[in-house]
Amino acid sequence: MSETEVKPLIRPGKLILLLLAGVLVYAVTLILTVPIGWVWSQMSNKVNLPPGVRVESLAGTVWKGQGTGLAQGIPLTLGWDLHWPSLTELALPLDFSVASGGSALRGELVVAWPGTARVNATGQVNVDDFEPMIRRAGGALIEGVVRIDNLELAWDGEQVSHARGMARWPGGTAEWPGGSASFPPMQINLDRAGGGVSLVVAEQGGKGPAARADVFWDGMMEVQVYKRLADLAGMNVGAGAPSDAIFKVRQPLLPGGGF
Repeated sequence: MSETEVKPLIRPGKLILLLLAGVLVYAVTLILTVPIGWVWSQMSNKVNLPPGVRVESLAGTVWKGQGTGLAQGIPLTLGWDLHWPSLTELALPLDFSVASGGSALRGELVVAWPGTARVNATGQVNVDDFEPMIRRAGGALIEGVVRIDNLELAWDGEQVSHARGMARWPGGTAEWPGGSASFPPMQINLDRAGGGVSLVVAEQGGKGPAARADVFWDGMMEVQVYKRLADLAGMNVGAGAPSDAIFKVRQPLLPGGGF
């Protein structure tokens, strides 16, 4: 009777692959569980944050954590939660949240190879949280909360390739230097425009834009107010079509100009 050849349960080649896979998983786990505070202390002097932005504190790990910071003097809290990378898309998704006072934005950020990114988010803006910044810029203050129904942004590695969003304001009193008025429910639509993004303000269910703000990548902002907005406020600005521009200004979005 011939003896049956005994085959090894795991061949040397498979054993090496398993060891390599184990080392890779261990290395990735080690990196992602490193305290984020230590990582930032090693990298902070090599990262150029936008003017007026400062990180105050960080807690947790690279994988999941939270922190606080300042942006143009406004206190912020942020949080993140990484998901497993997508090998098919070569992408790293994470859930994020940014909040200040009664304002909050939460959603998903996906960073992909080779340097692209996209954001999908919802949230709300309590305008009172940004009153000092708005007053410095000479803008209008509105009461209540603006609800962000959706916000979509995409970066192709060189510029914003996609921008779309919609927000709603239930109406109320708006105050600006030299006056105030009551407005009906309004909506704001975000879209990509040449050299930046545009924000168009209109009455909910209305027939056309009441105001428009174009924000350019060089940090400048151009605002146009149409007669339709004055009509909604019950202000007499003379004859003309509702689509006639009655005010136009171009100025830096933030103190100091560029982003």
